[in-house]
Amino acid sequence: MNNLFSASSTVLGWKRSSRLNNAQIPTSVLAWLVDPASLTQRVIVACNGTFTVDVISEHRGSPNLDECQALNIQPGKIARIREVRLLCNDTAWVYARTIIPDSSLTGPLRRLRLLGNKPLGAVLFADKTMRRGPLEIAALTPHHPLYRHALPSIPSRPKSIWGRRSVFYLSNKPLLVSEFFLPDIPAHP
Repeated sequence: MNNLFSASSTVLGWKRSSRLNNAQIPTSVLAWLVDPASLTQRVIVACNGTFTVDVISEHRGSPNLDECQALNIQPGKIARIREVRLLCNDTAWVYARTIIPDSSLTGPLRRLRLLGNKPLGAVLFADKTMRRGPLEIAALTPHHPLYRHALPSIPSRPKSIWGRRSVFYLSNKPLLVSEFFLPDIPAHP
């Protein structure tokens, strides 16, 4: 695997989707990775069953170094960290991690603290002020701490799972959304 996509202990090798060597990425997830539309909506359409959001964790903490760099915040700054799984018929298809700097949780965006099991994508794509930064893609390997968050109880663990991230701006306030496609997700509809 090309080192641009490998993970050290805490920093993933994110690469802009426009600079990808698509031959390295499994065809089963490639279309998911580069689709700029709402992932929540795409998963709901593909699910053809019961879609749910399983909240793994929602807390204040320090983002990883590469997350701080993406958001242009100082390492060690505290932010709201939300980790969820998007499920279809109780099967996890996507692991998502959202980082919201405290400075973004003011005014109307305070509502992002109270999402519970509502999908963030529905809020993002309904907001008329939303802008999305470029998509970046990386492979998450078992050596990275987030791998265990994404795949805690899957007996047959893949060598890597592919993910994408982008910074969204709501009313010009940034938040970072990373989405990793788990082994049970079907080919893109």
